[in-house]
Amino acid sequence: MNWLPLALLTALCLALYNFFIKLASDYLPPAVGAVVLQLVAAALGAAWLLKLKLQGQPLAVTGKGLGLAAVAGLGVGLAEILTFVVFQRGVPSSVGTPVIVGGSVLLTALLGLALLRETLTLPQAGGLVLIVAGIALLARGH
Repeated sequence: MNWLPLALLTALCLALYNFFIKLASDYLPPAVGAVVLQLVAAALGAAWLLKLKLQGQPLAVTGKGLGLAAVAGLGVGLAEILTFVVFQRGVPSSVGTPVIVGGSVLLTALLGLALLRETLTLPQAGGLVLIVAGIALLARGH
């Protein structure tokens, strides 16, 4: 299967995630919002895992994989709390979300380049430069 439709569906899910954090931030403290969000996400993940297990699919698990997933969980948990805090400070979703997501994309690319020795084509590097410009323009106006 082509990866692009799946990536675009993932982007839609991430957009809904950010949009609903923005809405919830007016009604909940960040810690409460983050816990509710994580409980729902954990339940969804557990249901998927149970489905795979009941289907008899092999689930190869390694200590390294579990450790890396735990570190990723730490990152997303902190990101959720901080996203609630950003939006509680009155930042519009049309500004905060692109800065957060664009910054995440940029920093992930830089980590991939520095630590995983990945490479970029010139058009890809240009895309990262445009992300930097976009973040600068968005942050400047607010």
